[in-house]
Amino acid sequence: MPGKRSRPYSNIDFTLKRVFKKACFRPLQREVITATLEGEDVFLQAATSFGKSLCYQLPAVVDFGMTIVISPLLALMNNQVASMRNANIRVETINSTTPATDRNRILQDLQCGHPLTRLLYVTPEYCQGDHFRKILRIIHSQKELARIAVDEAHCVSEWGHDFRPAFQQLSFFKTEFPDVPVICLTATATARVRDDIINTLALDTTKLRMFRMSTSRPNLHFEVRFKSDVEDQYPDFLAWLKAAHARRAANPERASQLATQKQRADNVPGIIYTLFRRDCESLAARLRSDGIGAKPYHAGLPHAERADALAGWVANKSGYDVVVATTAFGMGIDKENVRFVVHWQLPKSFEGFYQEAGRAGRDGKASLCIMYYGREDRDRAANMMARDQANKPTKGAGLAAMQQQMVHRGKSLETLVNYCEATDRCRHRLIAKYFADEEDPPCDFACDWCKDAVGLVMRKERGLASEEWCSTQRQQGRYDVDEYE
Repeated sequence: MPGKRSRPYSNIDFTLKRVFKKACFRPLQREVITATLEGEDVFLQAATSFGKSLCYQLPAVVDFGMTIVISPLLALMNNQVASMRNANIRVETINSTTPATDRNRILQDLQCGHPLTRLLYVTPEYCQGDHFRKILRIIHSQKELARIAVDEAHCVSEWGHDFRPAFQQLSFFKTEFPDVPVICLTATATARVRDDIINTLALDTTKLRMFRMSTSRPNLHFEVRFKSDVEDQYPDFLAWLKAAHARRAANPERASQLATQKQRADNVPGIIYTLFRRDCESLAARLRSDGIGAKPYHAGLPHAERADALAGWVANKSGYDVVVATTAFGMGIDKENVRFVVHWQLPKSFEGFYQEAGRAGRDGKASLCIMYYGREDRDRAANMMARDQANKPTKGAGLAAMQQQMVHRGKSLETLVNYCEATDRCRHRLIAKYFADEEDPPCDFACDWCKDAVGLVMRKERGLASEEWCSTQRQQGRYDVDEYE
């Protein structure tokens, strides 16, 4: 039954090892799981790789009743559903790709009095439907609604970088089912976003358990490469990747370790993020022509092609070493051995950059996060934001919220530009400052400034000087803009 528990469950360690095949809990996981099992509302903010999904998946296995998981992306849902089914856990999802026969079967199970489904993944938009809300009331009246999990909770906030209007209606759960615990999970939330999430979901701050881990990921090596300094970023990146392949091939001991872990010795798994679909496809094709197993991934591709690219990459199959993707890719993807994340262009927000970079090194091993930056990217991002602002309605409901969101986007982008241009402090500390971490994070030469501050200044000066020259030539009609872009 939902509601306050008298004691924590004693079999969570057994379930962790037997069902989830993990030897021990990571820091704070046990405390978060115990709190939600005791019926507390929980807010968890922790960096990518913390294992946030375990904090509602494990309780769903050991607890009575069913857990509803509200998730913003199909790729995230499908990946987690597949993982849970591999562990023989009864899990279902209802989304736009669910066949009608499956949807009817799932909904019948939910209303049977004692559902077999332990977790149900749905989108926030589906939660708005009257039919689904009616079924939720039935489940609750039968004492079978154990908890509500709101994943990627920053999407709730008007100030968040991936705001989804449908998330604004999720206060329904606390209004209708005040005794059912809610757990919110995110990797990226400033203080203002956290407050907005809590208020929007109608959570009682006097009873809410807050768990906040540091944003620090000391195994990630952050580096900014100035586009004009490297002249052409593609040869620069290709040279780095082939050197990484060569280092692995020259280390037989490392190859043996990878073989033991069922990973290919010639594989350096990674993600390259692009803003535009055309760049996504052309870059993947160019890498393949140079002997790199690369696949494109964006929403415009056929579903079967996207699913094949994801499955092959997760399984470390030959020819699927690198995914070149638009920024929606990767949320919730459980792949531990991602050795690099590259941003081919400047992302739209600081939160987006941090979340995407955080998909590297989930196994705790050293991984590289490269940002290719040029001031033309900065200007293009600003122009895109101005265009979005011009296309917004000038009156009507929700206008103030949209204006607030645009203000936050502008400040977030400005902070990201400052991060790229900074040559006087540690990258890890810049990230910690943005998310208001109380302690300075460790950085054992794990960023370009700590590793070579003088060289960073020189690379920036060369790059920006070259870029200013190119800008002058374009203004004087001496440079082919189309060729440059």
